[in-house]
Amino acid sequence: MTVTLTPSAAGRVQKFLESRGKGLGLRVGVKTSGCSGMAYTLEFVDEAREEDQIFESHGIKVLVDPTSLVYLDGTELDYTKEGLNEGFKFSNPNAKANCGCGESFSV
Repeated sequence: MTVTLTPSAAGRVQKFLESRGKGLGLRVGVKTSGCSGMAYTLEFVDEAREEDQIFESHGIKVLVDPTSLVYLDGTELDYTKEGLNEGFKFSNPNAKANCGCGESFSV
C-alpha cells in the first residue's frame, strides 16, 4: 500500500513547508462529504500520529491514517497549473466516479 507525490507536487509541498518554517510532511486523507460521497483532505503536519502510515516520496513524508489508506492506496498526488487555475490533483485508481469539480469521489 502506498500514496505518492509527483515531483511537481513534492516541490510545491516543500515550498509550503519552508514558508511555514516547520513541518514533518503532508497528511492526506478522506472524509465523508461532497456530491460523490468522499472528499480528499490535505493538511500540513508537525507530528505523526501513532496509527499513521508514513510514506516518503521525492523527499517528502506523506502521512495517511489506516481508514483513509483503504480508499487512497495507489493514489498519486500531482500539482498542476492550467491557465489561471492551479492546485493539487488526485489520481486515485480506487475512484469509480468523480464529481465534476474534482473535489469528491465515490468507490
